[in-house]
Amino acid sequence: MHGLVRGGATHLAVATDHVIESFRNRLWPGYKNGDGIDPLLFAQFPLLEDALTAEGFVVWPMVEFEADDALAAGAAAAANDPRVDRVLICTPDKDLAQCVKDGRVVQLDRRKGVVFDEAAIMAKFGVPPASIPDFLALVGDAADGFPGLPGWGRKSAATALARYGRLEAIPADARHWDIPLAGRERLAATLAREMDRALLFRELATLRTDISLFDDVDQLRVRARESA
Repeated sequence: MHGLVRGGATHLAVATDHVIESFRNRLWPGYKNGDGIDPLLFAQFPLLEDALTAEGFVVWPMVEFEADDALAAGAAAAANDPRVDRVLICTPDKDLAQCVKDGRVVQLDRRKGVVFDEAAIMAKFGVPPASIPDFLALVGDAADGFPGLPGWGRKSAATALARYGRLEAIPADARHWDIPLAGRERLAATLAREMDRALLFRELATLRTDISLFDDVDQLRVRARESA
């Protein structure tokens, strides 16, 4: 965090998973939870929040929602302020790729020093940011605990969504597909049969941006000490 300050960040906020479970666990029983987390590690979470607050950083400890939801909501709210030049979401997490927008909201992989704009997201996943939740609905997300649809992989999902954009726009009848995709009859049949499940997975993958976290972006202005 102090490195970001030294690098020129003027406004900062940190989102934490104050508890591991969220509203998504009620939607899908297999969604990620706190099982398997070392108690010694888990005990450090509140200490992290206290340390960040003591250092002067804004902290959003999330309970009903997840930290990723807070990052998405915070980025969207900040981007709506005309005084903001650019919003950096400091995580390479694929979920946050859906938030990238028009070069105004980008992802920063701090370890690799790589910035992902819309073109970079398209190059990485084969779909634009807006289609990331649909992409994850089809291929699944092992880290979050939902499997996707049988037979759908990254290539087939990217090919279909790059053309059609959303799950509902993919023709139910493969004869109406205008993309050269092997096994499209099987893929179309699977999607038609499991559309409700796919829509549920998309809901799990869609980050919430309707969370109120601050009234004015100036509340996020860095006030932390710059010493390490």
